[in-house]
Amino acid sequence: MKFSWKIGSIFGIQIYVHFTFFILLGWIAIVHYSERGRIEDAVLGVLFTLALFFIIVLHELGHAGAARLFKIHTKDITLLPIGGLARLEKIPEDPIQELIVAIAGPAVNLILALVFYILIVISGVPFDISQLDLIRGNLLAQFFWTNLILAGFNLIPAFPMDGGRILRGLLGIRMDFLHATRIAATVGQTIALVFGFIGLFSNPFLILIALFVWFGASQETNMAQVKFTLSKTSINQLMLREFHVLSPYDSLAKAVEMTLSTQQHDFPVVDNERLVGMLYRSDLLMGLMQRGQEALVSEVMTRDFPTVEASDKAEEVFSKIQSLSYSVIPVTQQGILVGLLTKENIAEFLMFHTAIAERKGKSFIQR
Repeated sequence: MKFSWKIGSIFGIQIYVHFTFFILLGWIAIVHYSERGRIEDAVLGVLFTLALFFIIVLHELGHAGAARLFKIHTKDITLLPIGGLARLEKIPEDPIQELIVAIAGPAVNLILALVFYILIVISGVPFDISQLDLIRGNLLAQFFWTNLILAGFNLIPAFPMDGGRILRGLLGIRMDFLHATRIAATVGQTIALVFGFIGLFSNPFLILIALFVWFGASQETNMAQVKFTLSKTSINQLMLREFHVLSPYDSLAKAVEMTLSTQQHDFPVVDNERLVGMLYRSDLLMGLMQRGQEALVSEVMTRDFPTVEASDKAEEVFSKIQSLSYSVIPVTQQGILVGLLTKENIAEFLMFHTAIAERKGKSFIQR
């Protein structure tokens, strides 16, 4: 996610913090200071919030653990003012699986709340469960209430909270993924409007939450539309069919000439009709600087690179290509190079498909 900084990793999952989390810390400090006008209260409030990092990460690891049951990898976890966001390799296709993955996070918080309650009972600390106090209450009580609040808040049926995914999972049992997402997103954006309206007259932090929910719902709808469109498309329909290739025995001078005379910047390297490498522009530039233009393509080409089959579903490849640094991926069929796939290909296909779909929608309305 943009504007995020890496702070570590757990079980191979990268942990990031979004810059808006620091806005939350500032707001927490102000709230605690305003109670009694003491700097100590503000510092303790910030330290308590920082302690919640671990709880939020555990919440997201709950999602990651449940996703792993279905062999879905978690790319990273980003901490946000409204909680955390575990970015999965892909969204579970089975609505029941999405339900399990979505529920796993709040379930962790409920379990933690139970653990803290047991510790309160064992320690004999006076505790009135009917009184909520997150500022001056006992530390165990604060963590108890915090976990309950995190669980309840995340169960609100609005993206990107878990409740939005739970709602989509429930709807997905009776309808297709796209329609379930659209309904869940509409519910979420309605809730965002309510949050924003209330925030205007009470807590400005609700406005920030409303913005996250609104844009989160929009993003989920867009991704669902992309998933729906690409699920009916094969790589064969997207790939570039007209392209140039190089031989491993060609010089870098020839590669430069081909780059300047065509609009192609990355070249498959083919030897006896067999794909043996890729000469990316970065390879060419580095080779020219280190070896000169008389060097052979085989000396600088990339030998370890991803490929896709022409028959592969575009939806499956799309989720993988997003995390790759390669600008071009060769497309093969029974081991023979038949095309090239770029992110621009996919973006243009989706752009044209959207335009055609909108035109059909307008024609239907006019009728």
